[in-house]
Amino acid sequence: MKTTSLFPPSFGVLAVAFFCFPSTTSAVDEPKDNTPWKITGQLEEACSCDAACPCWFGSKPTKMTCGGGQVLFIQKGNYGKVKLDGLAVANIAQSPEGQSMMESFGNWNFAYNYIDEKATPEQRKALEAIAAKVLVPGASKKTETRYVPITRKIEGKDHEITLGQYGSFRGHLIEGGLGGSPKIVDPPGADPIHHEYAQGRTSKMTYTDADQNWASENSNYMFGTFTVDNVQYEKFAAGLAQKKAR
Repeated sequence: MKTTSLFPPSFGVLAVAFFCFPSTTSAVDEPKDNTPWKITGQLEEACSCDAACPCWFGSKPTKMTCGGGQVLFIQKGNYGKVKLDGLAVANIAQSPEGQSMMESFGNWNFAYNYIDEKATPEQRKALEAIAAKVLVPGASKKTETRYVPITRKIEGKDHEITLGQYGSFRGHLIEGGLGGSPKIVDPPGADPIHHEYAQGRTSKMTYTDADQNWASENSNYMFGTFTVDNVQYEKFAAGLAQKKAR
């Protein structure tokens, strides 16, 4: 297996991530964070659903639950004056049995964040703050944060992502009927990071944290690129609040 740098000049279209259905839920007395931030990078995503994951369209998962996660590899980024270039942050989560991700938001079985262990204490705080905005905030009452090595290896068309001792997945993009890879644009569950992504399948996915023991293959896999900032997510959160008020 060939190990490449975190951001090779060209690796086609592959990615890992696992659901992102952000929420506007926050504590009433929690002070608003006005720190400006911006991140550019790649999204890697995989879950237990058959490809393509129906959860993005408000449908029920193809298995009893939808379990998986998303990993953001930050090529260039900052949180205020804190540089985040070359770091990564991830989330792994699972929906309740027989319910869609959207209808059960706030009551997911768990939602754990994983922060790149090579980040400095200052960078860790910055990544945690960004994760609280873009990685399923408010999805579950059962949450934890881990500091782990987050790595990515490339072998041909395959990408393999690992989250320390807790989980990994390996996936590749599928071929479209007229060539290239299928793309999904602006699904109902999209946030700014998931506005557009390419569709693939996993060859494996494992996870052994949050009292789980997953081992699956040939499931949903997605890849995307992103450039997002605090302004986009503030507008997105405001839009969600308006929809909920209707």
